Amino acid sequence: MKPQDWKLADSKLLQSIRGVCLDIDDTLTSHGKLKPEAYAALWRLKDAGLRVVPITGRPAGWCDHFARFWPIDAVVGENGAFTFLMTRQEAGGLRRTRIDTPGAIPDAGLRQEKLAALATKIRARFPHVHFASDQGYREHDLAIDFCEDAPPWPRADIDALVQLCESTGAHAKISSIHVNTWFGEFDKVKGFSHYLGTQPGLPAREEWLFIGDSPNDEPMFRHFPHSVGVANLKNFIDRITHPPRWLTQAESGAGFVEMTDALLQAQGK
Repeated sequence: MKPQDWKLADSKLLQSIRGVCLDIDDTLTSHGKLKPEAYAALWRLKDAGLRVVPITGRPAGWCDHFARFWPIDAVVGENGAFTFLMTRQEAGGLRRTRIDTPGAIPDAGLRQEKLAALATKIRARFPHVHFASDQGYREHDLAIDFCEDAPPWPRADIDALVQLCESTGAHAKISSIHVNTWFGEFDKVKGFSHYLGTQPGLPAREEWLFIGDSPNDEPMFRHFPHSVGVANLKNFIDRITHPPRWLTQAESGAGFVEMTDALLQAQGK
């Protein structure tokens, strides 16, 4: 089904939304930067009383920062491997808590052994490969940079990389900047669903809205009845079998702000 224009979303339907989950790169950010109006939109959602949860392919090291310093309730990282959130302690103060997703490989040594073997195969097939600059902060996956800090890859090479990873039994997903590949049975939906199941008092699935920008967000577009793509998703729409319900007119962070404006207006906030 073709996505509808976000401006056509029913305001009565939007009044039922109690939480927003979001991708980060090229959904909240724009060209690698978190602009002030997009960050302010996060605060506006949180101050309005909505739950806010990023669901990202970014690494554990970055997610620790997000959980501690951003106006969010939790963050699901490395495409669903874990969730970080801040919890209040009996003695006072907050502590970062980690929830590992069932299906993620718990043995760090085994994970690294399998990922190192896959990295060797990737280097042999693609001598020009650059792993993401944040690879050193990752625990569960490899992130192959095809346009963030590296020269852009041809689409055929990106597709061939995905096929190589999958041929080894790994999962591989295309974001707007990386191919993320991992071993273990988890994805963004499983990570987020496990978080919901472990925390009392959270909104039900139909009370959340998800917003994303790339093929690795497709499981979320499929899972949530209320899903939005920022306009730059059009660059990947032919790769997606289950598109979002709506598309914003603006791209990236400006599209996130467009979503926030309409949602809060519908809720009178």
